[in-house]
Amino acid sequence: MNFIDKNVSIKQAIILLAKNGVQVNEKEAKIILELLYLVSKSHNKPKEEKILEP
Repeated sequence: MNFIDKNVSIKQAIILLAKNGVQVNEKEAKIILELLYLVSKSHNKPKEEKILEP
């Protein structure tokens, strides 16, 4: 899985998760980041609907 713009390092992820009470090693943090990048890549923002006034 290749993402050009990976803005969160594995160390940053470990620190952030630890601040929220989740203890992970580097391998687990990498898997979590890959999942989050995959979800964000596949998420489509809903288009704004124009409200027509009568």
